[in-house]
Formats: sequence, structure tokens, C-alpha cells
Amino acid sequence: MYEPKTKETDSSVIEFIEGVDSVKKREDAYALVDIFTEVTGYEAKMWGPSIIGFGKYHYKYASGHEGDAPLVGFSPRKAKISLYFAPEDPERETLLENFGKHTTGKACVYINKLSDIDVTILKELIGQSVAFLRATYPE
Repeated sequence: MYEPKTKETDSSVIEFIEGVDSVKKREDAYALVDIFTEVTGYEAKMWGPSIIGFGKYHYKYASGHEGDAPLVGFSPRKAKISLYFAPEDPERETLLENFGKHTTGKACVYINKLSDIDVTILKELIGQSVAFLRATYPE
């Protein structure tokens, strides 16, 4: 049976952030914790060794694959900051149009630094992602 690698842990979010090499990335990470907490109302939790997640939901696909994941989150990685929103949310691309300097992957939005993006749109992305996932995977 498939066992997801990214699970909620009891590791300290503060200790993780303090371990980030770049001072600027640490500052951005603390600011992101505040923003995500303000918008979601959830406490920051570590998911796996490097993702800071907020809230959680249980997903179950038609294939039978299921598990838990954070509603939204981010990771201050060495190269870029990864932001995690619902990838299948049709509103995501519209919101990203005026987001600022970023690139996207299948599940992530990548930014270099917080000052490159519009924080108001970041808050909209967080709220929209949470609403979309709550509607798609009701408890």
C-alpha cells in the first residue's frame, strides 16, 4: 500500500526556519507564517522535513489513493520559496496573472522573495485554495 512521504510532524517550525541559511529567506519565512496564519486561522505545522503547512484535509481519489495534506503551505528552499496551493483550483491561474514575479510547477508556485509578489493577491490565493479544497473534500 502507498505510504505518503509528506506527513504532519511534531517538529518545530521555528527551529526549521532558524536552520534556513539565508537571512532574507528566514525573514520572508516568518512573514509568510504570519500571513498564512492570519488568512487561514490555522497554526503552522511541519509536514515532512521541509514544508510548513496550515490546516489539513483528507483526499481520496477515484483510484482509491487517499491521504492527508495541508490545505496550503510553503517551504523556504535553497533556490526559491515554494508556495503550495490547490493545483486543480480553476481560480489559481486567474489570481496568478497579477501576482508578481513567479514561476509555476504542477503543484507549486515559486518565488524568489516576498517583495517580488503582491501580498494582497497572496492572501486571496491562500483563501481561495482553502475554500476550494474544503468544497472539494468536505470533512
